[in-house]
Amino acid sequence: MLQNRFKKILVTLDGSANSTAGLNEAISLARQTKGVITGIHILPQFPKSHFHKTKPMREQLARNARIYMERAKTSAAKNGVDFIAKIAKSDDKVKTIVGYAQQNKFGVIVIGSRGMSAPHATFLGSVANGVVNSSKVPVLVVK
Repeated sequence: MLQNRFKKILVTLDGSANSTAGLNEAISLARQTKGVITGIHILPQFPKSHFHKTKPMREQLARNARIYMERAKTSAAKNGVDFIAKIAKSDDKVKTIVGYAQQNKFGVIVIGSRGMSAPHATFLGSVANGVVNSSKVPVLVVK
């Protein structure tokens, strides 16, 4: 059952230690199931009225996203696991992650318990909490 159900694994990546732990768990799961990992990173959507003012920040965030994905791809490859990178732009990370997982029929979402978001949530970050509460796809939270 594990082998068939978790062949398509979606892992959220934001560069945090918990996101790296999530990737490592996804790699372990993919090795057991001969599965494929898709890493997803959500870039913020800036208002068009601030488009020119935010250009340096947007470029830096996009560079960081590509670095996270390249590191993840290298780590997966070292473990014999195929990795696909997905970088999206959205104002609603939870809706984007959950929607992408459901539309693409992933077997599981792997997410770090806390990422780079605001530090007010001590155990379960706001994105992780939102994904757990709104996803119909099973969610593995890694701490």
